[in-house]
Amino acid sequence: MHERFIARQPIFDQRLQVFAYELLFRGGPQNSFKPYANASSSVIADSITLFDLQMLTGQARAFVNLDELALRLGAARLLPAERIVVEILETVRPTQEVVGLCRGLCEAGYQLALDDFMDQPEMGPLVELAQYLKIDFTLMNREERERVATKYRGNKVALLAEKVETQDDLDAARHLGFRYFQGYFFCKPAMLKTREIPGNKLAQLQLLSAVAGAELDSNGIEELLKQEPSLLYRLLRYLNSPILGLETEIHNIREALILLGEREFRRWLSIFAVIALSSEKPPELIRTALTRAYFCEEISRSAGLQEQSASLFLMGLLSISDALLDKPMREVLAQLPVRPDIKTALCGGQNRFREVYEVLLSMERAEWKELGEHAKLLGEIEERVPESYQTAIQKAAAVGV
Repeated sequence: MHERFIARQPIFDQRLQVFAYELLFRGGPQNSFKPYANASSSVIADSITLFDLQMLTGQARAFVNLDELALRLGAARLLPAERIVVEILETVRPTQEVVGLCRGLCEAGYQLALDDFMDQPEMGPLVELAQYLKIDFTLMNREERERVATKYRGNKVALLAEKVETQDDLDAARHLGFRYFQGYFFCKPAMLKTREIPGNKLAQLQLLSAVAGAELDSNGIEELLKQEPSLLYRLLRYLNSPILGLETEIHNIREALILLGEREFRRWLSIFAVIALSSEKPPELIRTALTRAYFCEEISRSAGLQEQSASLFLMGLLSISDALLDKPMREVLAQLPVRPDIKTALCGGQNRFREVYEVLLSMERAEWKELGEHAKLLGEIEERVPESYQTAIQKAAAVGV
């Protein structure tokens, strides 16, 4: 069986809205430890046949890597020019033929990005054609980044900082004039100083705590929701939407509990509590939380943890709670009555939940070797990872945040 693995990583604009997603490909378990011979062509073909590009990226563009073979084959032309950015890998040498092929793509309406750009003189002809220069923050020191930024900012080409992993990285890139940012900085807390949780978020955290508790207090939850009428409105509107397909309209919390059952009621209330907590954060953060939650739930079946699926769902949802509240994970979880194995996993300890979490993180980051190693600890689940990931993306998109 040859599974196709496609991970996606968000690319943000200066307002921290998602501008695009880079699609990252792995051919299957047999390719865990070596590059796939024709990965660029395959990711494009798979985007058309096996995967729905609209589902993977929504209205955003897709950055798709092209190696020299894919460039020669004209693989990019299989996808619409208005939906993709052709990312020329750093291994492609700017020969006369390559420059001609890239010029042809530009004339056909495609945009070009140069991956891992190091400003070598021979890259000049491709720079003239490119719309984006991707600068890997881990490959350049501060002086090198500043030199490149000074040379190209204000030019027709846009600077894109990749592997931006912290708020400090983001601030540095913004200061240098970068227009786009790629990395997982948005999943990290910006702990500039220790501070109390703002009052408007306290009720939402209390609501999440009530949902996570061993005993469900519907009266207490109803009282908390009275403090957050907009949250109650959004919850009821969604529960009555065609997506859930309920035959009876839900008017209040008690009806929701009866019609949905306790497990589903907890799920939807926890989702909307986290959505409310994320109101001042990039929208991609809550999309990430939802995708993580649904992935952990989906993969639980393959990992022999189906009885723990609800807890794994909550783990995925809470995995960004430190970023939501800009506090260390241990401090956030100390205020929530979640089960010990969730706390252990999210705080870096080792248990079965952590193994699921590591598979998830490896998939997000397209760390294929690590994904294989972590998947082995859970049994024969690796071939189920792509389907679970795609299902999670679909379910997260259906929530409509």
